[in-house]
Amino acid sequence: MAQFSAHMTWILLLVMLTYGFNSYLERRENPNAELVTFTGGSTSVVLRSDRRGQYRAPGTINGSPVNFIVDTGATYVSLSKGLANRLALPIEGQGFATTANGRVQVELTRLTSVQLGGLTMTDVDAMVMPVLDEGVVLLGMSFLKHLELNQREGELRLSLP
Repeated sequence: MAQFSAHMTWILLLVMLTYGFNSYLERRENPNAELVTFTGGSTSVVLRSDRRGQYRAPGTINGSPVNFIVDTGATYVSLSKGLANRLALPIEGQGFATTANGRVQVELTRLTSVQLGGLTMTDVDAMVMPVLDEGVVLLGMSFLKHLELNQREGELRLSLP
């Protein structure tokens, strides 16, 4: 019986260490994973950069949860075709965009609402890009242009002017 108890203690210890290490890795990859989303009243959001220097955070598009990467180099909020289909976004036109991987054909749409923390914008122009990973939405300038951005020491503050 004592041997069984010792084995269970080691197994429990390994499970706890694994859980702790996975939590550490998640915080390192996305330090904003637990960003609180407010229903109103907040006029700014502070994001911490991940280990690659990117600012990632959860948010919503038309009320559905998404994962944003802040991208000041993107003209529009950009999302994958799969996500656009899931959100039943209307396609309002087509065009081309120049990306790091070259020129790609895109579809143009408009988002009813985009929320990041307590910041919400309505009628936001967006692009549907077939080359984007479905788990990522680029939070581009069609959202960010309405905000003041202040980056300092690994933090990015996005505020209403």
